[in-house]
Amino acid sequence: MLHREGRATILLTLVFLFLLNGLIGYFFPALIWLQNGFILLSIVFLIIILQFFRNPSITPTLGDNLVVSPADGKVVVIEEVMETEYFNEKRIQVSVFMSPFNVHVNRNPVAGIVRYFKYHPGKYLVAWHPKSSTENERTTTVIENPNKVQILFRQIAGALAKRIVWYVSEGQPVKQAGEMGFIKFGSRVDIFLPLNAKINVNLNEVVKGGRTVIAEV
Repeated sequence: MLHREGRATILLTLVFLFLLNGLIGYFFPALIWLQNGFILLSIVFLIIILQFFRNPSITPTLGDNLVVSPADGKVVVIEEVMETEYFNEKRIQVSVFMSPFNVHVNRNPVAGIVRYFKYHPGKYLVAWHPKSSTENERTTTVIENPNKVQILFRQIAGALAKRIVWYVSEGQPVKQAGEMGFIKFGSRVDIFLPLNAKINVNLNEVVKGGRTVIAEV
């Protein structure tokens, strides 16, 4: 199944590839090898675009004390940091990097009420850059779970990702592992957890959005 955020991109890609191959056939009618080569490259390129916007069905992992991964990807940061936008206190940061080949649907790590949301325009540093969490285009969302524990997470644009989409707003009730947004192409998600949280993942571990338990709180 393809995600709705990919409809315009896929349509534009099809139009572009159709026109490109038509022009090659018109200007180089005798070069069959060139036409076939571009057709093959076009098919490969289209498959890459289609797989990026895939949205497979999942069986979520649910639990009031569980924090599930907001995205598919690889854990690239686990460290204690000072969170200065909302909590103004130390938190455990867990960051998940999404390559262009991961599913890019973002999911709510916990169920509850959205207590804070803010969109920040910004730069497009590579997603693994230490300053990308505070200087790149990003959103910040805080959800308070049924046990009154607040979890903050950020969608962060990367060097290729220049459009962040979100479906949440302050005061909205959300379901755990439900879709909260989408980031186009390579990007990253940061999760900020209480210092007493039990971390259930390791550095470089591959995680699945809505299924892998990042922590227990």
